[in-house]
Amino acid sequence: MTGGKQMDGFCRLIEQVLIDNGMSRENIYFDKKLELPGFFRPTKKWDILVVYKNTLVAAMEFKSQKGPSFGNNLNNRSEEAIGTAQDLWTAFREGAFDKSHRPWLGWLMLIEDCPASRTPVSVSEPHFPVFPEFKNTSYMMRYEQLLRKLVRERLYDSSALLASTEKQGMFRPTYLAPVLA
Repeated sequence: MTGGKQMDGFCRLIEQVLIDNGMSRENIYFDKKLELPGFFRPTKKWDILVVYKNTLVAAMEFKSQKGPSFGNNLNNRSEEAIGTAQDLWTAFREGAFDKSHRPWLGWLMLIEDCPASRTPVSVSEPHFPVFPEFKNTSYMMRYEQLLRKLVRERLYDSSALLASTEKQGMFRPTYLAPVLA
């Protein structure tokens, strides 16, 4: 899960699903022309875009993480997911895209399934208590909570958490959670 191309297989799979459901290949972007205007930054490069007749139909992000530094990376991914959505929705509100259509946003997260991702970890509460759902949870459980909250708060329309062992570089899912609000 290094090198930046590890999620291309998922992008190709989603592209095929879109084509199988009537979307033309020329409206699907995952290898080029992935930039969308932002509000807090000039542009953001997404993993997949669907643009039909100059209207943004969908934007998707595909991220992965392997150990050992799950804690710091989870915080970074959380900030990235929240910030990316907030940037897009603010740009949308300000007229960066066709205002007559609300685009669909998705986030897929692939995490390494290993003891470090499944073992509960502690929280630091020096001044105020953390929300109860974060106590006695693993990083995998926290990713699932993050994705569920992203959908519940309408930052994304859908999200999914996949877990896989690192065996021979193959994707062998050990856990799949379509995260619904």
